[in-house]
Amino acid sequence: MKNRYIESFEKAQIESKNIPDFKAGDTVRVAVRIKEGNKERVQNYEGVCISIRGEGTGKTFNVRKIGANNIGVERIFPLYSESIESIELVRRGRVRRAKLFYLRERKGKAARIKELRRK
Repeated sequence: MKNRYIESFEKAQIESKNIPDFKAGDTVRVAVRIKEGNKERVQNYEGVCISIRGEGTGKTFNVRKIGANNIGVERIFPLYSESIESIELVRRGRVRRAKLFYLRERKGKAARIKELRRK
């Protein structure tokens, strides 16, 4: 049971963000605001969403990408964070589970996810 003031604040925060409908297995491009000294820039982080957890303003999602020298890099983003400028859905993935942690052990072509075909 949440306080009604907190609920109304969270509802206003959720409505102000424009977030696409994505799930685990989808490839997303997250534009993150990075502050360096007194300058601010936007950096894109593109990878496969491997999990979504939480609810309300505490909702987070994990994005995994393959970095330099084929090293996997995972990052957890709060869905309603002020540092996230935009989330863009690149492609939809066809997966049969909600958490794709098994991708951590897979390398190369074994780590691919089939694209969801629309009829």
